[in-house]
Amino acid sequence: MRVLGIDPGTVVTGIGIVEKNGSGMECLYAGRVRTSEKKSLSLRLNNIFDELIKVIEIYSPDESAVENLFFARDAKSALKLGHARGVALLAIEKSGIPVAEYMPTEIKKSVLGYGRGTKEQVQHMVKLMLNLPDKKMLPDITDALAVAICHIHSRETEERLKMAR
Repeated sequence: MRVLGIDPGTVVTGIGIVEKNGSGMECLYAGRVRTSEKKSLSLRLNNIFDELIKVIEIYSPDESAVENLFFARDAKSALKLGHARGVALLAIEKSGIPVAEYMPTEIKKSVLGYGRGTKEQVQHMVKLMLNLPDKKMLPDITDALAVAICHIHSRETEERLKMAR
């Protein structure tokens, strides 16, 4: 199973592709879309959409997962974040890929074992789980990979429950 994970944002959107291989996972793509705050919101959203479509076309994910809106500094930030999430969901829908949404606490619990960890802890665990080099990775990228990992874990749990019935 190949999963697209997205950590949406209007300035930086993290994108990750993780593939489940037998008992392990492999990172196929780890990147981001960086947009200039000096550009119009519509242009920034279009850039996010275009980049997501490119990644989807190149990597052909089977499923996708997006971090759900949880917290924003203020109403304006929440609205902009909502726009970025909407564009991500639109790109996924137009590509015909099933999508799941996860709260940040669910993602952290899946990666760390508890839902209140720090970004640094998430980064560390994502690198360990995907056997990534210990070089500096931006939090938006590791968050997107964590979203994909969370979805893989969720699907594995669903499958185990089906088998137990």
